[in-house]
Parts: sequence; structure tokens; C-alpha cells
Amino acid sequence: MAAVAGIAIVAALVLAWSTQQRIKSLEQDLVRRQADSQAQAAEARALARAAQDLARESAAKGALLEARVAEASMQRSQIEDLLSSVSRSRDENVVADVEAAIRVALQQSALTGSAEPLVATLKQSDERLARYNQPRLERVRRAVNRDLDRVKALGVVDIGSLTVRLDEAVRLVDELPLLALAEPRGQAAAAVRPTAAASAAASAVAGTAGTDWRGRALQWWQDAGSQVGNEIRSLVRVTRIDRPEAMLVAPEQQFFVRENLKLRLLNARLALLSRQFEIAQSDMRAAQSALDRYFDRGSKRAIALTDLLRQVSAQARQTGVPRPDETLAALATAAAGR
Repeated sequence: MAAVAGIAIVAALVLAWSTQQRIKSLEQDLVRRQADSQAQAAEARALARAAQDLARESAAKGALLEARVAEASMQRSQIEDLLSSVSRSRDENVVADVEAAIRVALQQSALTGSAEPLVATLKQSDERLARYNQPRLERVRRAVNRDLDRVKALGVVDIGSLTVRLDEAVRLVDELPLLALAEPRGQAAAAVRPTAAASAAASAVAGTAGTDWRGRALQWWQDAGSQVGNEIRSLVRVTRIDRPEAMLVAPEQQFFVRENLKLRLLNARLALLSRQFEIAQSDMRAAQSALDRYFDRGSKRAIALTDLLRQVSAQARQTGVPRPDETLAALATAAAGR
């Protein structure tokens, strides 16, 4: 019994020791696991804090990106508005420049009486619109081309060439023969004919008489008679006078007759430069009347002067430069934005 009890006691002690060892092992394992759990919990808390920081940083970055996106969108809309405004402003500037140039050309054409300033301005406007190549201004360009064709088709007075012709007419006045000084046509021929007849007769006599003194005497008398006849004929001149006052112009008045004709022509020139075509026509009619009254109309210079006056009078007519109303209307429409 004692042995059994001893064995039981030993077994109980062994079992208690084993149990205690297992409890210690469990406690150590529990402590290790608790330490690992604490470390993991600390790591989890650190990761959570890092995640929170990352989330806050991401939120801040997201807000910053949203702000930048909104700013970029606003800047884009502002740039689009600015580009649209610049485009509209450029169109308006082109329209305003073309309109101003055309109106200035109209004033120059009205002052000079020539369509060249308007034609040149319309050509420049067409070239500028072609380079600009804006669809909304294509209507303006078509109107410019139509007005340009209409202005080119109109015959405008060339004041420059007319004034040059009047200057030539003034130069011819000094060379015009007056009726009071005009030599009768055919006088030279009449003077030559007796001389030629006398020479022929003298030659015939010389051929028949040879060295006979009678032939020489006859020749001398024929020559003397011919000269006396010519002198007598030169003393008398029969002329038809339609305007006696032209033949009665005194030598000291002939200078003033020419100067008055020059003044008429110069007044006509000034009237042409001033675009006073009626006054120019009146002065040229007065000049033609003076030319017919006091000068020899049959002379070459008088005929040339008459032709010059007729040409200038035929071309000096009032012709207005057409207004480019279609172009101005198209520019007004483009400026209004329609």
C-alpha cells in the first residue's frame, strides 16, 4: 500500500511537474504571442497613421488637382474668349481700315476728277481681303470686285492730257499768222511765173541771135519789163475781207490780240483743273471765236490749234466718279456682325 501510495505520489509529482512545464511553455508562448500582437498592433497603428497621412495627402493633392483643373478650365475659357475677341477685333479693324481707305479715295477722286485713286484703293482692298481669307468677309470682297469693275468701265476725264494739249495750244499762239500780216496765197507763184517766162524767152532769143547785140538788148528789156511788172503787181493786193476789224488791227495791238487769246486758253486750263467744265467750255469757245476773227484760219498752225481746241472741248465733259455704294453697304453689314 505504501508502495502504491509512493508510486501515486511520484506519478502525481511527475504529472504536476509536467503540467507546470507545459503551463510555463504556454505562458512563454502566450507572452511571445502577446509581444508579437503588440508589435503587430503598433505596426498596424503606424500603418494606419501612414494610411491616414497618405489619405490626407491624397485628399490634398486631389483638391489641388481639382483646383488646377478648374483654373485650367477657366483659363481655357478665358483664352477662347480672348481669341474670339481678338478675331472679332481683327475683323472689325480690317473692316474699319478698308472703309476709311475707300472714303479717303472717294474724296481724292472728287478733288482730282480722276477715278485712279478709287481704282487703286479698291484693288488694294481686294488684295488685303484675299490675304486675310476670312469667310465672313467674303461678301465684302465680292462687293469690292463688282464696284471695281463698274468704276473701270466708266470713262473719266483725263485732266492731265487735256492740260497738256492746252499748253501746246498756248505755245502755238505765238506762231499764228494774223490776218493783218498774212501774205496772199499764190503771190510767190505769181512772182515766179513771169520770171520763168522771161528766162525762157531770153533763152530762146539767145539761141536764135547768138552773140547779136540785138538779142542781148531784147533780153535786157524783157528782164526790166518783168521786174517792173512784178513791182507794180506787189503794190496792189485784192483780198476778200469778211471781218474788216481784223485787218484794221494796229501793230501795237497785235501783241494784245495774241495775249488775250493766251489768257483765254489759260483760263480754260485753270477751269479744267478746278473741274469747272462749263467755264472751260465757254473760254474755249471764246478762244475759237478770237482765232476765227483775227487769225488766218487757212494756215497749218491755225488748223492745228483748231483741232486741239475741238479735241479738248469734246473731252471736257462733266462725268462723276461712281460711288462704291455696294462695298460700303457690305462693310456696314460686316461691322454690324450680321
